[in-house]
Amino acid sequence: MTSLAKVPCTIITGFLGAGKTTLVRHVLENAGGRRLAVIVNEFGDVGIDGDILKSCGIESCTEDSIVELSNGCICCTVADDFVPALKSLLDRPNPPEHIVIETSGLALPKPLVKAFNWPEIASRVTVDGVVAVVDGAAVAAGRFADDPEAIARQRAEDDSLDHDNPLEEVYEDQLLCADLVVLNKADLMSATELKSVTGEIGKTLPKSVKVVEVQNGKVSVSVLLGLGAAAETDLESRPSHHDLEGEHDHEDFDTFVIDVPSFAAPQDLVDRIAKATGAHDILRVKGFVEIAGKPMRLLVQGVGARIQHQFDRPWRSGESRQGRLVVIGEKGFDREAIRAAIAG
Repeated sequence: MTSLAKVPCTIITGFLGAGKTTLVRHVLENAGGRRLAVIVNEFGDVGIDGDILKSCGIESCTEDSIVELSNGCICCTVADDFVPALKSLLDRPNPPEHIVIETSGLALPKPLVKAFNWPEIASRVTVDGVVAVVDGAAVAAGRFADDPEAIARQRAEDDSLDHDNPLEEVYEDQLLCADLVVLNKADLMSATELKSVTGEIGKTLPKSVKVVEVQNGKVSVSVLLGLGAAAETDLESRPSHHDLEGEHDHEDFDTFVIDVPSFAAPQDLVDRIAKATGAHDILRVKGFVEIAGKPMRLLVQGVGARIQHQFDRPWRSGESRQGRLVVIGEKGFDREAIRAAIAG
């Protein structure tokens, strides 16, 4: 088979809370009748992102075309999870015309791109492009290094010391593998911040990789799909901090689930999450919660001090209304204190 006969796949990578799921949902809603499938990777035990996508009700991407991988980081479970999931989509009587793969915020994209050279799938699929979604407002706030100036001074004083921040490595690896960078949440930045962040990203990227500034993940499907990068054949131009490692792990990060009660009002929960985030090393909070007397469930997504919420769909008949939140943070955070602060 030629590359033209292969099913194109777009890998959507990006740091925690950058807006990957929002972007994927936008793609589904504007597919123009194109038959799509989505593979979404969760870091944690609750399928929040997959559930958000499944609630779209979009004809071109039915619920059974959204596959959730929740057994760990997609780049670490290629053989056990990703390749079988991809094959199951390709083996359907009416296979998808394009597959969108949303990685977890902690995944490194390059090992996933390498997987497309596995004999079982190499002749059937190609990486149409790697799209890195960046939370512009978070980057403007310096979220990927505790003190960049201090790190620079320490490196200058002793080149043998390794002062890399793991969060920054993940972020840079995602940029270095990208064919397109989507600078999301541009509306939350000043013109000066926007120029600064774009400039910093440009220092990492090859000149051929473009940066698109957007709000709420709204990028034209014609821009995202059809890049024709064949990234699996172009690995050498996608350097990684982890190229010399056989495998990588996520020992720098931790995740757990909190069961939360019904709340009288959304702001009550938002205040609790904000307080917990301010007191602990929380990177990301996401989940669904019941608001007393409301027929619809509340979707909550928090990144740092920014906590968004909306009623996304009605509770289904017979569906458990137990609220659950996934909390992701740096290793060693106090689970019980966070649980008590949020759930009471």
